[in-house]
Amino acid sequence: MKIRTLKRHFVEAFKSMGRNGWMSFASISAVTVTLLLVSVFLAILLNINHIASQIEDDVQIRAYIERTEKSENYDAYQKQLENLDKVKTVKYQSKEEGLDELIESLGDEGEAFSSLKDENPLRDAFIIYTDKPQDTAAVAKEVDKLKFVNKVEYGQGTVEKLFKVTDVARNVGIVLVLGLVFTAMFLISNTIKLTIVTRRREIEIMKLVGATNGFIRWPFFIEGFALGVFGAFLPIIVIAVGYQAIFDIVNQKLGTVFIELLPVTPLIPQLSILMLLIGGVIGVWGSLTSVRKFLKI
Repeated sequence: MKIRTLKRHFVEAFKSMGRNGWMSFASISAVTVTLLLVSVFLAILLNINHIASQIEDDVQIRAYIERTEKSENYDAYQKQLENLDKVKTVKYQSKEEGLDELIESLGDEGEAFSSLKDENPLRDAFIIYTDKPQDTAAVAKEVDKLKFVNKVEYGQGTVEKLFKVTDVARNVGIVLVLGLVFTAMFLISNTIKLTIVTRRREIEIMKLVGATNGFIRWPFFIEGFALGVFGAFLPIIVIAVGYQAIFDIVNQKLGTVFIELLPVTPLIPQLSILMLLIGGVIGVWGSLTSVRKFLKI
C-alpha cells in the first residue's frame, strides 16, 4: 500500500469520527466504562494472587529438637532434613533466637518474656520450607517420624483451610475478569457495529463505484482502532491515580503487617498497555465484522 493511500485512509477515518460525533462518543464511552471495570477487577485479581502467594510463602514447618540431643549432631540432622523429598530449605534456629523472635513479634507485650532469657523454656528447632506450600502437611508427617524430633508444628488445620481460601479467591477472580472481558467485547463491538450500520449507504455506494473491499475496510479498521484506544485513556488515568492513592494508604496503615500490594511500577504500566491493546483489538474486531456484512452486495 502506498503511503499516500494510507494517509488518505487515516484522514477519512478521523473525518468520519468527526461527522458521526455522537456515535463515536457512544463507542468511546462504551469502551471507557467496560475497560474501567476490567482494569479495576484485573488489578484486584493480581493483588489477590500476590497476597495469597505471600501468605503461602510464609507457611513453614517447625521441627523442635529433643532436649537430650547433642548440638554437635545438629549439622547431620539438618542435612537429613534437606534430603527429604519436597524440602526446599532448612534453617536452624536456637532456642535463644526463638525467644528473641517471639519477643519482637509481640511488640511492647513481648517485654514481659524478657525475664525468661535465663530460664528459656523453648527448644532448638529447624525451620523447614517446602518446594510448594501445598506439600507442607505431607512433609510435616515425614519430619515427625524422625527420632531427634520432639514435636512438629505447621498450623495443622489452619494451613489446609488457607490453601482452600486462596484457591477459591484466585478461581473466582479469574472467572470474574474473564466474564468482564467477554462482556466488554460484546458491548464495545456492538456499539461500534451501530456506528458502522448508520453508514451502510456510504459503504454500498463505494462498493458500487468500484472500490475494493480492502480500500473500504481500511478507514473503518483505523477508526475502530482509534475508538478503542481513545476509550482506554480514561480508565488508564483513573486506575493509575486511584491505585497510587490506595497503595500509599495501605503502605502507611498496614506497612508492618504481612499484607503488601503489588508496587505501582510495573503494575500500572503493564495494565495500561494491556488496556490499550484490548481497546484497540476489540475496536478493530467490531469494525471489521460489521463492515463485512455490507461488502456482500
